[in-house]
Amino acid sequence: MAVELQLPTLATIVMTGIVDSINPCAIGVLILLISTLLVAKKKEKMLKLGIIYISAVFVTYFLFGLGLTTFLANIPLVIAEYISIAVGFLVVIAGLIEVKDYFWYGKGFSLMIPHKYVEKIKEKVKNISLGTIVFLGIFVATVELPCTGGPYLAITLILSQNFNMAAFLMLVLYNIIFVLPLFIILMMVVLGAKMHHIQEWKQGSKAYMRLAAGLLMIGLGWLLMLIANGTINLN
Repeated sequence: MAVELQLPTLATIVMTGIVDSINPCAIGVLILLISTLLVAKKKEKMLKLGIIYISAVFVTYFLFGLGLTTFLANIPLVIAEYISIAVGFLVVIAGLIEVKDYFWYGKGFSLMIPHKYVEKIKEKVKNISLGTIVFLGIFVATVELPCTGGPYLAITLILSQNFNMAAFLMLVLYNIIFVLPLFIILMMVVLGAKMHHIQEWKQGSKAYMRLAAGLLMIGLGWLLMLIANGTINLN
């Protein structure tokens, strides 16, 4: 049976976007960037460059999603059925890896930015300029896909089955939600929040971020497979 997916509800987009947005990858780079700017105590510059970084992450991540959704929307429904099952299976596996990291972080394979890229990001942050900030936003949004790609892939696949203006606006909303924590952290620091408190929160919450993302991916993966074989329809 060919896949017949209806447009997901707004609640599905919002819930998935929120869980996907609380990820340690983009947040970690923003904290590193803000920490570097705070040394110079230039809050106006920090706000400007922070917004540019967040905007670059947003545009890059959105364009990835738009391109993927457009590509999937042009695939015949018969083929889309098998793609949905394969993607659902991969998303479930990714979710199980994230749940594993909640209990045994650092043991075995993990979904994270490769160490060589982390070192490259740290080097770039040392030489702050407008071009560097834009590059960082694009680079981070690209290489962090192993951290965040599971939920996003599932959502784009669902949206692609009925890709109209409503679906386009949902994709925009998803990406706004995705970068919202970055903007909140930036404004907290600008308004006087202590950087070490935010760093402590990030370290203390990292395991729970992975657990929430893992459970969400497992649920989305199963949902894709159930929809693909015609068991349920998503209204």
